[in-house]
Amino acid sequence: MTAVAKLFKNGASQAVRLPKAFRFDGQEVCIKRVGAAVILYPRRAAWDIMENALGKCDDDFMPQRHQPTRGQRRRSLGTRRGSPS
Repeated sequence: MTAVAKLFKNGASQAVRLPKAFRFDGQEVCIKRVGAAVILYPRRAAWDIMENALGKCDDDFMPQRHQPTRGQRRRSLGTRRGSPS
């Protein structure tokens, strides 16, 4: 079953009252919007979450990758065609 949280106004901000089972330790969380969803995660655990996610890729994930051998050369932004550089 999906848990439900209450929304309320706190001054000019919108706040979420989390059920007890979803409460965080500390004073801050990181927040990220993914499509229509909003994800909250502990600020101090941001790198731990990423590190744990890295191990979840299949062994055949990107076995080969195209790596350019040399970057594309472009004119300087201040240089026009036909004018000396």
